[in-house]
Amino acid sequence: MPRIRGASIEEHHEMVWADLAEAMRQLLLERDYDSINMGHIAARAGLARNTLYNYARDKSALVLALTQRAGRPVVERVAAIAARSADPAAERMREIIVAVLEAFTDQILQLMFRPGSGPPAAEVPKGPDSPFHAVVVEVENVVRDGIARGEFHDLGDVHLAVELLSGVMRAGAERIGRDPAAFAATVSAAREIVLASLARRPGQAPPAGLQPVREHGPGR
Repeated sequence: MPRIRGASIEEHHEMVWADLAEAMRQLLLERDYDSINMGHIAARAGLARNTLYNYARDKSALVLALTQRAGRPVVERVAAIAARSADPAAERMREIIVAVLEAFTDQILQLMFRPGSGPPAAEVPKGPDSPFHAVVVEVENVVRDGIARGEFHDLGDVHLAVELLSGVMRAGAERIGRDPAAFAATVSAAREIVLASLARRPGQAPPAGLQPVREHGPGR
């Protein structure tokens, strides 16, 4: 029976997943995704190949599982930012943009959006099963809050608007994946485009019963 690391079987599994994530990151620095196989991953993680199949049936399933795990910290971070209801919606949106794009400096998360470098797009979960569904929900909540406060103009279909704006974030993630040095410029451009799309139009009255929103300086 293989030796169990950690104080419990659950802790052991978490340690193995961490090893698998690091193995994939290292391999992605050395070779193209398509040339990586389960044997490479198992060897780099220090596992027997048969043991690796206890964690995923194939490479695509393994990458999707790793993606979901790698996305957890940013989901928690975005939820915490969105929950700061006392802060202006625009300030929270600025911070969410940074949080999401920072997450995509991780090679594993880049696999979600880099054509030809990850699992087929058809295998990436959509809707509630997507690793970033919770992020989309939190962004929609911030947008609705901004509309209610008069910071943002009435978008009508908020879900559709956020889906369209997610295209900006996807393009930013792809750009960072191709050129990590472009991170700061990409964040700046994404903030400008997203917030300009949401901002209340000049002369447009805020929702009834609300006072005009004062301008705030840029967020962090």
